[in-house]
Amino acid sequence: MEQQIYKGKLTQFHWLKITKKEELTKNTFSLEFEIPENLKENFKFDAGQFVSVKFQSNGVDVINDYSMTSAPYEQKIALGIKVNSPDGPTSHLIKNYNIGDHLLVSEPSGRFTIVSKPSEFRTIVGFAAGIGITPILSHFKNILYNEPRTRLFLFYGNKTYEDLIYREELDNLARNCGERLQIFYFFSQEKTSNSFFHGRLDDKKLGLIINQILHLDDTDEESTIWDAVDEVLICGKGEMIKTLANACYHHGIPKKNIHFELFEEYNDDIYPIEKEFPLIENIEVEFKMLGKEYRTELPDNKEKLLQQLLIQNFSVPYSCKSGICGSCECILEEGEVELLENEYLTEREERKHHILACMSIPKSKKIKLNFDLS
Repeated sequence: MEQQIYKGKLTQFHWLKITKKEELTKNTFSLEFEIPENLKENFKFDAGQFVSVKFQSNGVDVINDYSMTSAPYEQKIALGIKVNSPDGPTSHLIKNYNIGDHLLVSEPSGRFTIVSKPSEFRTIVGFAAGIGITPILSHFKNILYNEPRTRLFLFYGNKTYEDLIYREELDNLARNCGERLQIFYFFSQEKTSNSFFHGRLDDKKLGLIINQILHLDDTDEESTIWDAVDEVLICGKGEMIKTLANACYHHGIPKKNIHFELFEEYNDDIYPIEKEFPLIENIEVEFKMLGKEYRTELPDNKEKLLQQLLIQNFSVPYSCKSGICGSCECILEEGEVELLENEYLTEREERKHHILACMSIPKSKKIKLNFDLS
């Protein structure tokens, strides 16, 4: 075991052996790891979670996050990995590590999760783009295994047919669970025989999907399939998530039922800010991070806490600035803030004064934070 400060948090890593390595497309791979008996408890996970992998690239230690495609019942860690550049760290990971080698893998984390409801009749819709299919695949396998009454619809976008990842596994799932799973592929840079399936997954495409695919509901003649949707899962780049999350919301899905996972740093708000706040100036901020105390003053509350601390060059933990990843979670020990959006924190954590700095607008002259949660 090795402990490492990662994204401002103390993270536990363990040595795991690579048991499978497979090229999926020209720039995507899968890696599978064996979980030894003595680490079974450490590597229990929920569908939709990710692990961080520590490895050497050009003599430098690198840590990257990768979502799991495996479902919990499969008792293994399987990752889908995209190589973004031929000289980047991920390229070195794929070239230099092989079956039988050991890598440092963190214990699973992430909250792109939903509560399992095996006894309920549910309708769940997934939207994925490119490598964003990885946690959705984990979710769908898990739901098909554990929820015999749930039906699933997947809308999966890629540039071309050659870029389509996990095609065989997805098609096998659809064949084996045909009455409960329907998959629709979309291509943005390749002609399709049906123009409906050409283009990106966005708000316009969602409108067409609702009207042409999720319309007639065999289980209820008076409503549509879209009316019956219980949960929406979205994974991909920030702009896609923003567009689809807002479109789903405007088509009647409550925000609490729209779940998303971001695969890049994204600085915009997912949902527009609908509130206005009284101006407060010269805000005194104290915060604790990695055992050290810091003090500063913010000019006003026109920007959120995290963004203002970053402007002042404090190395506060963050990954997305959009309230999704939870890296900037901290405890509000004094003062008052408005938490604009919260895809991450539980109600219990909010009652214990946990906030996300990237989504918090100061509402008092003094704010005291603690980023050391453990």
